[in-house]
Amino acid sequence: MRAVIFDIDGTLLNSVDLHAKAWVEAFRHFGVETKEAEVRSQIGKGGDQLMPVFLSKERIEKDGKEIESYRSDLFKREYLDKVKPFPAVRPLFERIRREGLTVALASSGKKDEVKHYQELLGIADLIDVATSSDDADRSKPHPDIFQAAIDKLDGIAPEDMIVVGDTPYDAEAADKAGLRTIGVLCGGFPESNLKGAGCVAIYRDPQHLLDAFDDTLLSQK
Repeated sequence: MRAVIFDIDGTLLNSVDLHAKAWVEAFRHFGVETKEAEVRSQIGKGGDQLMPVFLSKERIEKDGKEIESYRSDLFKREYLDKVKPFPAVRPLFERIRREGLTVALASSGKKDEVKHYQELLGIADLIDVATSSDDADRSKPHPDIFQAAIDKLDGIAPEDMIVVGDTPYDAEAADKAGLRTIGVLCGGFPESNLKGAGCVAIYRDPQHLLDAFDDTLLSQK
């Protein structure tokens, strides 16, 4: 193993419920009623893949950009300062770097959000590569964001990389890009969903991954 590619929301940050609330509120603002649990099950996708679950093609063509813009502004205004890191993220990244591995981030979020999250997590100095929805035409579960990370990790073969993510959409997107995925449960998806999507190993959260490090695929021992 030479590189690890991390998802952010639900994997490193306790933010999934907040994103779901922002989407529900944004949909309601435009006259669309949704259930938070149903929206939550779609978090991990970008807006381009999430909105078609709840809106018709015609409605997306008419209002999609405005809805997503409203949702983005709402999240930054009402929810961003409530996002908290999961425990042990920086120690985990420090351990990975001591193993000699390259560290990348690959999120369905916007570029400015990814930059903010690096500061919030206190890991900006440990990141070699970061990709976001700005680097991809389509968000997860399409492979574009992971493919962008592969391209930036020039000189490292996909078989020498592994993804860490919390959703089936991470695993599906990674598989399409020729990457394996370690799943974490802290984003709220059932273990059966992660296994069904192809995760090769599953841990509770970053703390569990750190505690079990020597027995994980990240260890070089």
